[in-house]
Formats: sequence, structure tokens, C-alpha cells
Amino acid sequence: MLPVAVDAVGGDKAPGEIVAGARRAVDELGVPVLLVGPPDRIGDPMGLDVLACTEVIDMHDDAGSSVRRKKDSSLVRAAEAVRDGKASAMVSAGNTGATMASALLRMGRIKGVARPAIAIPIPVPGSTPTILLDAGANAEVQPEWLVQFAQMGATFFGARYGETAPRVGLLSIGEEDTKGRPQDKEANALLRATKNVHFIGNVEGRDLMTTDVDVVVTDGFTGNVALKTLEGGMRFIQRAIAERIPPELFAELWPHLEPLVTELDPETYGGAMLLGVDGVCIISHGSSSARAILNAVGVARDMVAEDLVRHLREAVQTG
Repeated sequence: MLPVAVDAVGGDKAPGEIVAGARRAVDELGVPVLLVGPPDRIGDPMGLDVLACTEVIDMHDDAGSSVRRKKDSSLVRAAEAVRDGKASAMVSAGNTGATMASALLRMGRIKGVARPAIAIPIPVPGSTPTILLDAGANAEVQPEWLVQFAQMGATFFGARYGETAPRVGLLSIGEEDTKGRPQDKEANALLRATKNVHFIGNVEGRDLMTTDVDVVVTDGFTGNVALKTLEGGMRFIQRAIAERIPPELFAELWPHLEPLVTELDPETYGGAMLLGVDGVCIISHGSSSARAILNAVGVARDMVAEDLVRHLREAVQTG
């Protein structure tokens, strides 16, 4: 397997946690990793190969202009490594918009895809996660794009969790087909006529963390708000429980709570998948630790092994 290109200088905890996670991926998963970044910023690469560059796109930088201006940045070089066959996939916990722009401009778009979308797993305790897309790439969408999101999301779910006909829902303000904005109503009708999608109709925000649906599609604005609301709610509940349970009782309960906490932790899932570009690209959370990077590299390896990009191309073309 070609190495996974890891942006060593992207993220709030870079480079230390990023490099440590990459090292763990090599040691624990046997996945070759290529660190990308300025050597002086990376510091000790922990024995890993480094693709040197001279620039870094920071979190506050404008995504589009930075990718065009900083052509020797770690994100651009990582995407080029995938494009040029020097890496099998790329992983970054850096600037989300710039990661997406680098992948799109350097790897290119899968033929027939109108817009790439960010697909993120929403934990469902005791079951497979729900895949939510778009989680922030496209604030405004057209109904036809939502159909493609459904095709790509279902394909990704199948590749990652082994389900050949995942249930796809359209996020709206009611279950009835007549509910929602005009674009949602039109998308609903289009999805019902799409043969390669198991569409179950409209779903609501309360359905995201249930076993009633496998893939939920929406525009990037709504999806990102829903995602951040869930993240904030889960953190609040975890803090509230920890603060109200006496330490001695908490220690007694922890063996029972730990599996649930692990399931709800975003780091368990590594990050989001950018679907629609001609290569495997994982976008990890900006606060990713070594554990998150380890898991992100594992997901990248699995999606390369499953030949996800080819399946996405076939799903869009057949649909």
C-alpha cells in the first residue's frame, strides 16, 4: 500500500499529537505514513518519512485564496502526493475549507459530481453510526446535488460498514413529503425516483442518533448546525453527569460508562470523509489528538482498500 499523507502541521495540537498519531498508525495498524510539512515546524518526525514543504495554511487563513497563493503548503503538497500516485490518501486536522479546496483543486472532482460533500459519522450507541452529509462544504444546494449526496453517502456507508442498501433520509422539519423548503420538496420527489438509493423519506433532527436511518442528507449550513448542536449537547451532558456524581461513585460506575463515552467520542471515528473528489481525503477535527489521527489513518486505509472512489464514480454515473 502507498503511504497515507498526513498533514503534520495542521490542527490545534500539531505537530506533536499529529506526529504521535501517525507513528501509532505505523506501529499499531501497519499503515505506512508520509508526514507533510516544513521540517523545522515538524521537529522530530519519530522515524517517519517527510515530504518537505515551506508553507503552512493556518486555521484563520482564507481557504480559497490560501490554496492558490501558498502552493508549497502542506495541504497542497499532500493533495498533490495523492494525485501523483505518491500517497494513497490524505489526512488533515487543519483548516477544513483549505483541506477541501486543496483536494478539489489538486485531485480534481469525480466526473459527474456537481459538488463534493463532507460526510461525518454521527454516533448511535449500540449500532453503526448515522452518516450525515453535507456537514459544511456547501451552504446552499440544489435539489439535484442532494440526490448525489444521497448516492455518495450510501456508497460510503456501504464501504465502511458493509451494508449494501443503507436507508437514506432527507433532513426536514417534518416526516411528510409536503414538509420543508421548496428545494427539499423537489429533492424528496427526485430521491423517490432514484433507483440506486433506498430512500425512506423525510427525517427530523431527532432521528440522527437513532437506528431508524443510516444516511441523512441536507445542505451544508443545516448539516453543520445540526452537527455542532449535537456535539455541544453531548459535551454538556457528559460534564453535567461528571459534576453531579460523587468521585467514589463515579469510579465505581466508570467501567460501565466508559464504552458509552468511547462510542460518543468523535475521536473514535477519526474524522469526516470528503466525498466527490478523485481521491481519499479525511478531514479530522481541529482539536484531534494522536488517537484521532490513528483512527483517521485507519479509515483512510480501509477506504483505499475498498476502492471507494471507483464505487462513488459508478454510483453517480448509474444514478
